[in-house]
Amino acid sequence: MKILVTNDDGFNAKGIRTLVKILKRYGDITVVAPKKHQSGMSMAVNLGQSPIPVKKLSEEPGERWWYLGGTPSSCVKFGIDNIFYPEKPDVVVSGINHGGNFGTAYLYSGTIGAASEGALAYIPAIAVSIDAFDPDADFSSIEKHFPAIFEKITDNLSDSYGYVYNVNFPKPGTVLKGIRMAKEGWLRWENEFIPYDERLFRMKVLSMMGHDLPKFPDPEEGEELFMMAGDIVNDSVNDPEADINLLAQGYATISCHQLISHDLQENERLKNLGFETDL
Repeated sequence: MKILVTNDDGFNAKGIRTLVKILKRYGDITVVAPKKHQSGMSMAVNLGQSPIPVKKLSEEPGERWWYLGGTPSSCVKFGIDNIFYPEKPDVVVSGINHGGNFGTAYLYSGTIGAASEGALAYIPAIAVSIDAFDPDADFSSIEKHFPAIFEKITDNLSDSYGYVYNVNFPKPGTVLKGIRMAKEGWLRWENEFIPYDERLFRMKVLSMMGHDLPKFPDPEEGEELFMMAGDIVNDSVNDPEADINLLAQGYATISCHQLISHDLQENERLKNLGFETDL
């Protein structure tokens, strides 16, 4: 099996190195990961505003590593178009992300975006995350239980295409009760923008980046500095099978997302309201 591995935390993250260790038993690993932390990029790609640095880091039998100075989706594009071409990987696996990608948070996720880029190329795609931002998080539960999930997904692929299998594990130290198929929950943030606070920035942001405070440009005249923080809100519309609720109860969750996201039921409702006309 030819496996393309990526993430959004950067090639040095503990999560991606743990994922490679897990997957090596299944085939040849090609890693193309961002040079730097790229959370929140969704499926953003580098559209040519500047040259994109790429570096081959290492190659040994069954395992080769690259970094790319771009977004997670760009990493997958480069892997497919420039490393594997004219062949394709058999599966794209993105993660292990430091931080959960449950609920509607998946819409922002660079981890999910990278997996979606694989699905867009008709390649089965899996995203793996843990509900912890600690750069030295304990991934032992994933090491123990993700292989069976990976095997079941890859041994029972759909005849269709465009699927992303989103796997989330609860906080490290949680006694894992089991694994559940889950619905995507409704999740939102409140109080997202607050005035910049260096102490809070170090605590909330740098903890998941795992490096020192970068040098920011001085604000221009009239500018104020803000930062994103936010409080997560678990909406009351969520039912017991929502991933956010199952994770809180101690279950690992799997939810399947389809890139073609139109709603046939809503299309039909609007059609019956007379939206279709001949001119």
